[in-house]
Amino acid sequence: MMRITAKGQVTIPQSLRQRLGLLPHTEVTFVEADGGALIRPRLSKARLIEQRLRRARGVAPGGLTTDEVMQLTRGED
Repeated sequence: MMRITAKGQVTIPQSLRQRLGLLPHTEVTFVEADGGALIRPRLSKARLIEQRLRRARGVAPGGLTTDEVMQLTRGED
């Protein structure tokens, strides 16, 4: 159990900081979720784009030709 100080500060246990890569001066974001809060390292724009691309990789249907993809994305006949 941790306690919030009068200044609104809380100490994150070292083992958790190490597992999550929360180094000194790491910027974090807080997200309200299910009656609580999540703390996440703030990602740079490059890391955010990389993460989104990694999640998107492999979700498009395979076996389509370039013309078929163009038709799906642009509505061309």
